Amino acid sequence: MPRIPDLKSITTEDEYIHVRYREPDQFDQIRTPDWADRVSDSVSKGSEVRMGKRDDTDEWVVQSVLIKKNVGEEKAREQADKIIREVES
Repeated sequence: MPRIPDLKSITTEDEYIHVRYREPDQFDQIRTPDWADRVSDSVSKGSEVRMGKRDDTDEWVVQSVLIKKNVGEEKAREQADKIIREVES
């Protein structure tokens, strides 16, 4: 089972709770790939996954997960952890 990175922050903005695992300035590119979005929707409908890539590698990793704010912060963290396990496995 993949190790979940340490949580950096949880913030609520607009319609999402942003569960951040890695700082965005660590990456040269950040995207929301369709395949990762499908994985996240299977766990939490309407969620999004932001993935980052550094120049020195071809590997994409989860930077943050956005969960609809109506689920609440505690449940958002649980769902984000499940999503990152599935995306990074």
